[in-house]
Amino acid sequence: MTDFLYPFIEGDERDTGPLLVDLARSAQAKHEESSALRDATLASQSAVVAAVADAMAARFAAGGRLFTFGNGGSATDAASVAALFAAPPEGRSVPARNLAEDPAILTALGNDVGFDLVFSRQIIAHGLRGDIALGISTSGGSRNVLAAMSEAHSRGLLTVGLAGYGGGELAQSPAVDHCLVVEADSVHRIQETQAALACAVWLAVQERLEDVDA
Repeated sequence: MTDFLYPFIEGDERDTGPLLVDLARSAQAKHEESSALRDATLASQSAVVAAVADAMAARFAAGGRLFTFGNGGSATDAASVAALFAAPPEGRSVPARNLAEDPAILTALGNDVGFDLVFSRQIIAHGLRGDIALGISTSGGSRNVLAAMSEAHSRGLLTVGLAGYGGGELAQSPAVDHCLVVEADSVHRIQETQAALACAVWLAVQERLEDVDA
């Protein structure tokens, strides 16, 4: 049963028992570390989550749309955030789009104008005053995310960032209206906690939209 996840075990180890114990301990330690970081971050960022939810709900209530974007694992997270808002398990659906979802657009822009502009050019094409741009960067320094935030801000979009490593340039940028920061330096733990922050924002937005609809 272990060869699927850990093929080296069956091939290189005669006594797999101690190794499996070590793997279980490692997994448990990572779970505990992730849970502790998630809880600490949700507590420390609660005021920012509330401010972001207030601002986003106001935009949605006025007909605004959400554009999400990021690179690598953050692109996957951006897709999850867009899907959560556009097709929630319950509650109100709002217009949301992941700007990293179309490989044809990404590769065309990357080839024609440069990868630093793959998101900002889409903001130019689709973003309107009153919309929302949500950029995710584990490092807080992704050039294409920063460029998109600057373009979005100049066009009157609400700009929201999710960043790790203390926030980096994303947290310091005047083009970013709100930045949710994970104080950690592990990519895995940062992305796990960013997902929790995004869920917290979604829940808070739903609560505010319910009050608007009531």
